[in-house]
Amino acid sequence: MSPKLDVKGRRSRWLAGVVLLVATVAACGGGGGGAGAGDDGAAPVQADDPGTTTTSVAPVADDPLVPSDENLTRVAQAKVPQVAVYAEPDDAGAPIHRLASPTESGSPLVFTIDGDATGPWLKVNLPVRPNGSQGYIRSADVQLGSTDYSVKVELGAHRLTVTKGTEVVVDTPIGVGTAETPTPGGVYYLKELLEPPDPNGAYGPYAYGLSGFSNNPELANFNGGDGIIGIHGTNQPDKIGSDVSHGCIRVSNEVITEMAASLPLGTPVEIVA
Repeated sequence: MSPKLDVKGRRSRWLAGVVLLVATVAACGGGGGGAGAGDDGAAPVQADDPGTTTTSVAPVADDPLVPSDENLTRVAQAKVPQVAVYAEPDDAGAPIHRLASPTESGSPLVFTIDGDATGPWLKVNLPVRPNGSQGYIRSADVQLGSTDYSVKVELGAHRLTVTKGTEVVVDTPIGVGTAETPTPGGVYYLKELLEPPDPNGAYGPYAYGLSGFSNNPELANFNGGDGIIGIHGTNQPDKIGSDVSHGCIRVSNEVITEMAASLPLGTPVEIVA
């Protein structure tokens, strides 16, 4: 895969900054299941660690609205400090959510758009509990973009596939959640990209946070986080291909590095049995 993201033939903007990684991929417990030292039960990166960074790819395109292109996912990136989310496309009632941008991890706040991407209101998929939550936001509060990348995770086959348009660009084995802490099925999107301070640690060199969460109630506050599901590298490549994590999806460090160089925030992720 190219290290430059080509969205409709145009290069997107890259954003980078130093932030705090406060157990963002929380369902992983530092990288997935397990409890031993050096396993995925390793302690999360602490908030006072000055070496933690996040690299975020902003999904921006000059002309994202091409209704005839079924391979494009429309993405909205916040351009205001706080986005109000409503249950209906009007602001007569109180917002059901107020979401900050940048997010707690320092990433820009992004949504994927469900349906029409024109007009004063957008129906969007939300990075909040419960999984599958939707709401309406003002189009004036966001910048529109699109991506033709998509990710499919097959839990039973222990396989992850990245597609750009109709072309498969990554096809790789993965580690997934155990029977006790399964990886939840559903359709999500990449909401943040984190670079842990130790590329040889439990998360590997990069960790994507998804818009989905573990359904296991015991992980709702795991390691101080909210049970966010992630895709990340690993310091235990021998466990790839098995049910091993607290719900996160493990790939090799080589693969997550390749993905981080190309996949923008807002890329859809379908997780199937």
